[in-house]
Amino acid sequence: QVQLVESGGGLVHAGDSLRLSCAASGRTFSSYVMGWFRQAPGKEREFVATISWSGDRTYYADSVKDRFTISRDNAKNTVYLQMSSLKPEDTAVYYCAAGRYAGVTPRAYDYWGQGTQVTVSS
Repeated sequence: QVQLVESGGGLVHAGDSLRLSCAASGRTFSSYVMGWFRQAPGKEREFVATISWSGDRTYYADSVKDRFTISRDNAKNTVYLQMSSLKPEDTAVYYCAAGRYAGVTPRAYDYWGQGTQVTVSS
C-alpha cells in the first residue's frame, strides 16, 4: 500500500515556474514507477510525465516536453514535477500516481494522491 500526498500547487502567471511535490508513505516507494497526470474541468484525466523506479528513465507528454521535468528522490520518498514556461492551458488539478509498470494511461497506476490545483492566469 502506498499513500500519496501532493503539494506545491497555486495561482501563477503565464511564463512563471512552479514545482509540485508528491510525498509517498511506505517502504517500497523505490520499487514503484511514478507518474503525474492532470485533469482540467470537463476534461478527462491526461498523462503528463512518468519516471522509472530508479529515476534514470523519463517520458513526457508532447504538450509539456521541454517545459516540465519529473524527478524523484527515493531517500525522501518524494517525486517532483518542475514546471516552467507555464501556460493558461496548463491549468488543472495535478495528480501523482504510483504503479508497478510504466504507462501513459490512468489504469496503469494503482495508487493516487488527492491532487493539487494549478491555475495559470494569462
